[in-house]
Amino acid sequence: MNIYFACSVTGGRDQTGANEKIVDRLLSRGHIVPTEHLARSDALAFADDIDPEVVYKRDIDWIDECDALIAEVSTPSHGVGYEIAYALGQEKPVFCCSRRGLSLSMMITGNDSPRLVVRTYENVDEVLELIDMFLSDLQDEMK
Repeated sequence: MNIYFACSVTGGRDQTGANEKIVDRLLSRGHIVPTEHLARSDALAFADDIDPEVVYKRDIDWIDECDALIAEVSTPSHGVGYEIAYALGQEKPVFCCSRRGLSLSMMITGNDSPRLVVRTYENVDEVLELIDMFLSDLQDEMK
């Protein structure tokens, strides 16, 4: 599947380790992740060299082409919130995950869209398992 992975880039990089492991898991399972570079520790190195209009157009195109969006939402991000809302508006399945015990936006937790799954996790192994279950369920739906 083509998976758009969303995470905070300029809003904070606290979850970089988890983000890298999530993307590595997706790639190891044969998924296409056009945003894999955003999960890497050097993602900010590219932020200054790109025109915001180019980023917007590119990312919207990637969401339009994806089968699902997976978002790590532990670190608040205007961009990630926008991407989630856009994907849901396009009727894409969306999986949001965050570290257990953190406060999440009520715009995420209060959303009753049947295409949105929100889960919390304690450690990276747990989130990888949750993502595997989400994708397995999604693949079953697509059959």
